[in-house]
Amino acid sequence: MITTEAQAREFILSLSDPETIEKLELLFNALREENERQNLVSRGSLDDVWVRHFADSAQLIPHVPRETKGPWFDLGSGAGFPGLVLALLRPDEPTVLVESRKRRLEWLQAMVTRLGLANCEIEGKRLELVDTRKAAVISARAFAPLPKLLDLSARFSTGRTYWVLPKGRSAAQEVEELPRKLRKMFHVEHSQTDGEAGIVVGKGKVGA
Repeated sequence: MITTEAQAREFILSLSDPETIEKLELLFNALREENERQNLVSRGSLDDVWVRHFADSAQLIPHVPRETKGPWFDLGSGAGFPGLVLALLRPDEPTVLVESRKRRLEWLQAMVTRLGLANCEIEGKRLELVDTRKAAVISARAFAPLPKLLDLSARFSTGRTYWVLPKGRSAAQEVEELPRKLRKMFHVEHSQTDGEAGIVVGKGKVGA
């Protein structure tokens, strides 16, 4: 379990380098400042941002094989978690952030520029309006209940698409409530940052 800020930093450093840690510090400072203007994250979570947001995002990466190539779609990116962190940790692969809310969109655009994320693209529209293309990985944090999430994002999936979906304490129940065919595609991994939370992990194409 990752329970302290020091452990979170160490975990992220194991996946990256000191320059990435510096960029995450920049992101933290900008997040704290912007959070005074709009409620990007809960105020309390800023006290342990490395655990609650940075490591919580980074822990998705080990669930995807290192050799996976292609765009990682993060749906409903909001404040940028996990999307911005994933883009920082995967600088050689494209990351697509999908966010339709105007102020969140402006925040994401500003941070992509400030962090120099040339690999990061933002789709500033509802997911239903995003042009269909193949995703290597799909993630979503607090985006929608699992059946709706899968329905909306199915057209981006292929037989090789990996799904990594943080679902909190409802993860197992949400998988159990899926139709049998879908249920066989997914399993739940324990979160490293919250002992009671789970991550829905799977691979394959959803839908016909």
